[in-house]
This record gives sequence, C-alpha cells and structure tokens, in this order.
Amino acid sequence: MNWDDTKVFLALYRKGSLRSAGKALGVDQATVGRRISAVEESLGAKLFLRTSKGYVLTQAGDVFLKNAVKMEHIASDLVRSVESIDEQYAGEVRISTTDSLGVDFILPALRTVKDRYPSIKITLDTSTDIVNLSRREADIAIRTVKPSNPDLIVRKLASWPIGLFASKTYISQHGVPKKDESFHDHSLVVYSPHYQRGETIHIGGIICEKSIIQLGVNTSFMMRQALVQGMGIGEVAIPLAEKSKLKRVWPDWTASDAYDIWLVTHQDFKHTARLRVVIDSIADFFESMSTFKNA
Repeated sequence: MNWDDTKVFLALYRKGSLRSAGKALGVDQATVGRRISAVEESLGAKLFLRTSKGYVLTQAGDVFLKNAVKMEHIASDLVRSVESIDEQYAGEVRISTTDSLGVDFILPALRTVKDRYPSIKITLDTSTDIVNLSRREADIAIRTVKPSNPDLIVRKLASWPIGLFASKTYISQHGVPKKDESFHDHSLVVYSPHYQRGETIHIGGIICEKSIIQLGVNTSFMMRQALVQGMGIGEVAIPLAEKSKLKRVWPDWTASDAYDIWLVTHQDFKHTARLRVVIDSIADFFESMSTFKNA
C-alpha cells in the first residue's frame, strides 16, 4: 500500500463523494473510483458502501481508516521536520484566507515578498472553509476564528470594531434610520447562515423583523459588495467599510463583539525562512492598518 492510494482513500472518506474527493485531489472522479477499486481488489476487501448519503465505510474500511490516519500523520511529520530547517528563501508557500481579507490585505502585503524574494512562489486559496494545517492543507491560514490546536502557532493580527454602514447613495435615497423605529422603511443585509438557522436577527443592537431583510450573504466580502450596490444597511468591520468607502450609520454605535483576525501556522514551520518572510510581511501590513478613522 502506497501513500498516494491512502490519500485517495482519505479524500473519499472525508468528502463522501467521488466528485468532491476528485476536486480535493485535483483529479477527475473516474480516477478516484478506479484507485479505490484497485485498493479494494489488492486488499480483497470492500472499504466503502455507496449509499444515498454518499460513500460510507464498511467494517474493513473502519480498520483501514485508523491506519491511514496514522500514515498521514507520519507523512506530514516527515515533511514538516525537513521543511522546518529550510533556510532558503525559495519554494512554495500556501496561504488560506477569506476573499475579503485576501483582496484588501493579503495581496497588498505579498507585494513586498514578490519584489524581495522572487524565488518564493505563493499559492493563495480564498474560501470560507477552515483548512487543517496539521494535514498540510495550507502552510499559513488567516482566520477570523481562533483555533485551539496546541500544535499551532497563533498570532492576532487585528481586532477591529464593527459598525453599521450603507452606501452614500442608499443614505441619500432613504435617509438615516431612527433608532426607535426598528429600521421601518429600510432594507437590511444580513449574514445568511444566521438567517437560515432561524436565529433572531440583531442589526445595530436592535431586533429586526425578517420582512425588512433585503438580502442574505455568506461572506464579509459579499456583505460589502451588497452595501456598495445600495442593497441596504449592514454590519461591517470599520476598516473594511472604509476600504469600500461606505457611510457610517449611527457613528456612536459599535457592536459588542470585535472582528478578530488571526494568523495561524504549524509550530514545526516556525524556523522555515520562506514562511518567516511571508508571515512578517503580512503582520507588518496589518500593523500599518492598525489605526483608522470613523467613516
């Protein structure tokens, strides 16, 4: 059994379908199916059952999984132990972040790396998915949720207050809502995961009726774009709103929770030269953005 076959097995187990596993591995679904069939044939045992809910493990698959995970950990430890002593300013650095942070902060921060260290090749993946650094799905993650894994090095890049914003066009057409009218005659843009779960929607500290919600979005980038297009009023971290030239509604109101940003990498990479310069460049850029004015 080789490591490549084990990776295919783990991808199908974690994704649940040939198509999703193939996408994660960068191959087509037919290749995944063939590789799994070959593994099962060589072992003389069925590892997966195909059900209406996707591929699920058989009893033999459960046994195989435990050893496959051990194999994955050994392979990851081997790679990290070698790469962690790399003092060359060259090679690939994979960064995972959100589209909002990627566009306005990570890409500008990486310009310095590109100019000073042209042999460092960066892959930037923007997604709302939280990658697993221990499984080497990325080298650096820029997250808005602090991880708890003790094997990770976590550094807070920013803690931004959240305000209420709309476009200047929206304000000129609809005016500024009064706090005691619960956004009567106004439209709201909210984060759709909260809305879809049936949670009570609070905007600007006020409980809002669902009837005035104009749009639900699932990322802060889409929130800003919707507000720029005049779709309504929504909550945005102040520096992000400034980037989009949005108008602050109720300047004296700030959300109780801040918009925290964390830089995360695996502790085994702390001495890797190419990662250090990328991390320093990103941290320096966020530090330069640590002051802001009220919109």
